[in-house]
Amino acid sequence: MSNISQETVLETHHWTESLFTLKLTRDPAFRFDSGQFAMIGLKVDGKPLMRAYSMVSAAYDDHLEFLSIKVPNGPLTSRLQHVRPGDTILVNRKTTGTLTLDNLLPGKRLYLLSTGTGLAPFLSIIKDPAVYERFERVVLTHTCRRTSDLVYDRFILEDLPDNEFLGDEVRRKLVYYPTVTREPFRTQGRITDLARSGQLFADLGVTPFDPRTDRVMICGNPTMMTEMAEYLAELGFAHGHHGVPGHYVIEKAFAEK
Repeated sequence: MSNISQETVLETHHWTESLFTLKLTRDPAFRFDSGQFAMIGLKVDGKPLMRAYSMVSAAYDDHLEFLSIKVPNGPLTSRLQHVRPGDTILVNRKTTGTLTLDNLLPGKRLYLLSTGTGLAPFLSIIKDPAVYERFERVVLTHTCRRTSDLVYDRFILEDLPDNEFLGDEVRRKLVYYPTVTREPFRTQGRITDLARSGQLFADLGVTPFDPRTDRVMICGNPTMMTEMAEYLAELGFAHGHHGVPGHYVIEKAFAEK
């Protein structure tokens, strides 16, 4: 337990019957890069029960924020969803993950492709000044089943553009592209289908994926991640990972339980 800090719940927010956010205190010794994740959890029967969660908070924030689904009978989330302000959460100080800028080659456009809670690491990334220094345009996509699952949309569309430090860059460079698969919405469909059909690029008014200019980060549903990685490979994109920058990166570690 020497590498595990005990943090206090500051706020909880239940977006829907299946999605909630936790805001915690932050140990001054806790460090991470935008896009990384940590193991967090609770002590159950005297032992730590922990799962991987990406930080929603920015690397410079004085708190930690996490987005979680509620898995029926999930060993951790069945308990985590009931915590209240003042309760204690365990946080492992070791952070890791492939969704970092260092794992990408230089490029012009950055695509952040997410489904469900895979949005979490990208919320941290779009708060990072470095991303706007490195790319001319940043496209954040978020695909969900229902419109109510498009959590943080107000933050992305209203709060972040008004940020006193990042607002100008966000308004110039960040594009938010939400899609819904099971309800009527202005943009419907799976992001893999929208990319392959060309609809994504037509809607954005840009040329299709090109490894010479575009960089891609992928996080979310395993099927989406596999299909998108296969599609990018067909287009000649190279997979980046720790120590070997590439045209795209993928994060397979995310909380489901």
